[in-house]
Amino acid sequence: MADETLLGIDIGTTAVKAILFSASGSVLAQFSTAYETARSKNGFVEQDPETWIQLVKDILSRFNSEQDLSGLKAIGITSQVNTHVFVDKDGKALAPAIVWQDGRCDDEARELDERIPAERRIKWWGAPRPIDASHALARMLWMSRHHPEVWQKTRWVMLPKDYCLQRLTGAAVTDPISNLGLVNMYLDYIPELLDCVPGAADRVVPLADMSDIAETVKDELDCAGVPVAVGTMDAWAGMFGTGIPGKGTAMYLSGTSEILGIVSPKAVPTPGVLTFPKYRDTTVHAGPTQSGGASFLWCSQLLGRDPYDLAKLVEGMDFDKPAPLFLPHLQGERAPIWDIRSRGTLLGIDAATGPAEFTRAVFEGVACSAAWLLERLEQSADTQPEIINCGGGGFRSDIWNQIRADILGRRLQRTAVRDPGILGAAGIAAVAAGQQPDLATAFSNLVQFDKVYEPNQARQPRYIELVKLYKRSYEAACETNHALVSLFE
Repeated sequence: MADETLLGIDIGTTAVKAILFSASGSVLAQFSTAYETARSKNGFVEQDPETWIQLVKDILSRFNSEQDLSGLKAIGITSQVNTHVFVDKDGKALAPAIVWQDGRCDDEARELDERIPAERRIKWWGAPRPIDASHALARMLWMSRHHPEVWQKTRWVMLPKDYCLQRLTGAAVTDPISNLGLVNMYLDYIPELLDCVPGAADRVVPLADMSDIAETVKDELDCAGVPVAVGTMDAWAGMFGTGIPGKGTAMYLSGTSEILGIVSPKAVPTPGVLTFPKYRDTTVHAGPTQSGGASFLWCSQLLGRDPYDLAKLVEGMDFDKPAPLFLPHLQGERAPIWDIRSRGTLLGIDAATGPAEFTRAVFEGVACSAAWLLERLEQSADTQPEIINCGGGGFRSDIWNQIRADILGRRLQRTAVRDPGILGAAGIAAVAAGQQPDLATAFSNLVQFDKVYEPNQARQPRYIELVKLYKRSYEAACETNHALVSLFE
């Protein structure tokens, strides 16, 4: 009899990735394929949903041909969120997916945001959450106004994981956690909010628990009959995949963006961060930035140098010598400032600035953005964790990880699995299929760590001042950056 296995799939911002795990969490096989994101000067950021599902089908076909999948017990899918697909009654995409980085709906977002008083936000969400350009409702309002022919044909407005889930199984279902901003503290849609856009309530996807079985894979596809879990968003899948809760209370995920979160039963309404509804006695305070690993990729492409080589240059630097200050707002910024019109800013360049200094500035700037977010999260959660579990592709570089530990002033412990979100998706699927009794048990068994980064106390005073300068630099450059964006609209 074949060994029991689990399959996790992540529909990420830059690639579809999958890992086949043993029942104990060992990696048996991996798959990753990048895909294109279309970007235009008017702020549009789009992807082709057909590419996602075709790559998912390729994964199932490849694993089915190369591995013994007779012991495959369940499939879990996670994905980027605040990326939206407008889908017709037959389950086909009517337009390119609007990616979370897309800023086209800024006017609609501000219009909706101004209509919701602060006390209603606290009642609905437990925090003064803004409606920004990535909010599903802003996207719906924009589509209804600019492409009414698409809006009229739209049956569902779906997240990437739910679109692929529906194409794989035929089930239209989503989880409430992934729909933060549309659901209230009781994990139900908010009728009063949906009524702000006529027709929105008829186009949201039915809700189910993340650890429920959505359906099984269709008969005509590879892995036919295998149960597929409802699953959840990348941040929560990554949280589980880093061992939170159970093996810690705080997480730091790094991929295209940086995502930080703290689990705490306390909740202090705090501007700029997201307080999720309580899920199975777990209250998560979290926030995503706009550009983390994406900033390093941009730096690498701009300099025409391999990322590994650039990281080695930073390792050899004297950190007592200055480097520029970088604001990584290459496509605006999300938490904690939620300013889609902010732009990347580089300060303090001199004649000695070269590739090493520029790269270090990117590393430190991204870490400063995380430190600003962590400060707000600690306020929201009313706690200061000493250890942060971390993982994701942006944590491959030891020198960058050390810089993060130094600037945050926290011990970072890195997961052995480089893609904790995929492990999280697989673990949720294991619970859905009855292979594990509950999420806490599942991830206590699956999660391991491979390295710990201790903060360098000698660098603390300078980095505390650098974070202060980072905040002041954003405020100082804000008006100019906004004006530059407006100048070319």
